Amino acid sequence: MSSGPDEHLPARGADPAGIPDLGAGGAADGGFPGLGGDLSALMAQAQQMQQQLIEAQDELANAEVTGTAGGGLVTATVTGAGEVVGLVIDPSAIDPTDAEGLADLVLAAIRDATRAATDLQAQAMGPLAQGLGGLGGGSGLGIPGL
Repeated sequence: MSSGPDEHLPARGADPAGIPDLGAGGAADGGFPGLGGDLSALMAQAQQMQQQLIEAQDELANAEVTGTAGGGLVTATVTGAGEVVGLVIDPSAIDPTDAEGLADLVLAAIRDATRAATDLQAQAMGPLAQGLGGLGGGSGLGIPGL
């Protein structure tokens, strides 16, 4: 039995340190071990999700929701991004001897509108968050350890 010149070399695809071949989706194929697929597909998906996020943020910035208090005596308008852009106070709510009561109604209306804006944000961003979760991993990003 003569030993050939390649007898002591590891098999093709094997690592001299004993680390197995990564196979499809591994670093040798341009991908990430454990994630499957190649890096270009992952990057394309990330860019698509980034564009969807920008579009959702634009829609939220242009959307307006209202909140009311005191049976409609005070109405606050808030953008989907959470900015207060309007406040309407019915004249019958203005009592010069009860400024604190009016302040409470204004705050309640703003809180009501802000809650509606938060619901709108969840509705607009929810599908994007589910898309991140579809990549796997605990953080929803599909990156082990994050």
